[in-house]
Amino acid sequence: MQIRKIASRFPDFGVNKIQEISRLVYELSKIEKALPEKILNNISSNDFEAVKKELLKKRFPYASAHNEKIKPYLPKLKLDPTSSFDINNSEFNPKKILIEKLAINSYLAKRFRAFFPKAEFTEIASLKSFIKDNKNPGIANYNKRRSTVFITNEKYDFFKKCPCTKGAVGCGYNIFNLGFGCIFDCTYCYLQEYNNTPGMIFPANIDKFFKEFKNYKKPKMRIGTGEFSDSLMLDHITEYSLSIIEFFNKHKDTLFEFKTKSSNVGTVLKARHSGNIIVSWSLNPQKIIDKNEFFTAALSERLESAEKCSQAGYKIGFHFDPVIYFKGWEREYERAIDLLFNRIKPKDIAWISTGTFRFKPELKSIIENRFPDNEILDEELLPGYDNKLRYPYGLRYNMYKFLLSTFERYSKKIPIYLCMEETSMWQNLMSALPEARLWGNFDRPKGPGRALFLADTTANT
Repeated sequence: MQIRKIASRFPDFGVNKIQEISRLVYELSKIEKALPEKILNNISSNDFEAVKKELLKKRFPYASAHNEKIKPYLPKLKLDPTSSFDINNSEFNPKKILIEKLAINSYLAKRFRAFFPKAEFTEIASLKSFIKDNKNPGIANYNKRRSTVFITNEKYDFFKKCPCTKGAVGCGYNIFNLGFGCIFDCTYCYLQEYNNTPGMIFPANIDKFFKEFKNYKKPKMRIGTGEFSDSLMLDHITEYSLSIIEFFNKHKDTLFEFKTKSSNVGTVLKARHSGNIIVSWSLNPQKIIDKNEFFTAALSERLESAEKCSQAGYKIGFHFDPVIYFKGWEREYERAIDLLFNRIKPKDIAWISTGTFRFKPELKSIIENRFPDNEILDEELLPGYDNKLRYPYGLRYNMYKFLLSTFERYSKKIPIYLCMEETSMWQNLMSALPEARLWGNFDRPKGPGRALFLADTTANT
C-alpha cells in the first residue's frame, strides 16, 4: 500500500528509487508515530536527490548535524506478521529430543530424559544427516527452536579464536565452542541471522573437548563459553560447569569464563575452583532488559547471582554489550553501574567489556519481522568501518567516554576493553581518559594507567 502511494506521489521514480524512499518513509513514520501521508506531505520537491536528502536529514539528525558520512542501508521493506516471536512462549519444555547414536547412552541424554520425561526421544544417525533431510525454513523455524533439542557427539569444532570483526582491535579471546542455541530471546541477537539448525545443540562428549584442549592451549589464555549459547542457562540440567571447573583446576594459568544473562548459578556454587574461573554477566539497564532481553533474569537477579559467586571466591566479569542508545540513556546506564558497584567490590572484578549496538545488515529485516514493536532500530544506524550497522562515530565516542568515566568513579584499576571497535576509537578514548585501563592487542603508549597487555591479565585479576 505504501509503495503504491509513493509511486503515485513520484511517478517519475524507478523501482529502486521507490524502494529507497519507501524505506525512509516507513522508518520515519514509525519513529514519529505518524502516518506515511504526513511524512510525504512535508516534502515539497519532486526531484529524487532532493527528496532523499531531505528524508536522510530527518532520519539521521546526529550524523547530518556532525557532518558524518551518511550512506544508509535501505533494504526492500518486507514485513511478515506471521514471523513475530511469541512473547508468551517463555517456558523451555522441549517436545522432541533427538540423540545421535553415539550419544544415546550418555550422561547428558539421561539428564534430559529425567527432566523432560514427556518429550519424544528419537535416535538419529547424526545431526548432519538430519539437517540435510530437514531443510531450515528460516525465521519460523527459529521461533520454534525451544521445542527441539539435539544431543550430539562433537567431532571437530571444539575451539576457535573470537571472530573479531575485520579492522577491529582484538581482545585475544578464545571460544570453548560448547553447544549452540539459546533459550532467551534478545531483539539484537545475531544468532537470529546466523542460526541454521532446527533446534538447540548440546554435545554429550565434553571429555573430548578436554582432550583436544591440550593441543589448543597457549600460555595465559583467556577462553570461555557463551559465544553461541548462554553458558549457564540450563546448567542445572547439563551440569557442564562441574566438569569444566574440575578440568581447569589442573590448568591454573588459563582463565576460563562463563557468560550468562541468567541467575542459574546453583551448580557453579557447588564446585570447588582454583581462582582461575570467571563468572560474568551481560548487563543492561532494566528498561532495556524489559524491552529487548526477553525471558532473561532481571538486572537485580543477575547482580544478586554475581554477589553470591563473588562471596564463593569467584572473580566476576561484566559485559555492557550491546550498549543501546535511547533518550535518557546516560541516567539509566549510570544507575545500572551504580547498582553493580553497590554489590560487587572492584577488587573482585576480573574485567569489564563494553560495546555499542552493531550488527550485520542482513539482521535488520529479521529484527523488524520478529520484533515489529522494537525501538532499537529507530536510532541512527549506518554502515561502519566493517560494514556492520553502527551508531555514528561521534555518538559512539560520547557513549564510551561516559561509560568509562562512570567506571573510573569506582576504580581505575579494573581492566576494561571495547568489543569490536576500531583502533582510532581506542586511541581517542585513551587520549581523553589517560587513566583508563583500556586493554587490547595494538601498539599504544606504555606506562602506568595506560593500556594493559593480555600477558598482564593474571597479574591484574
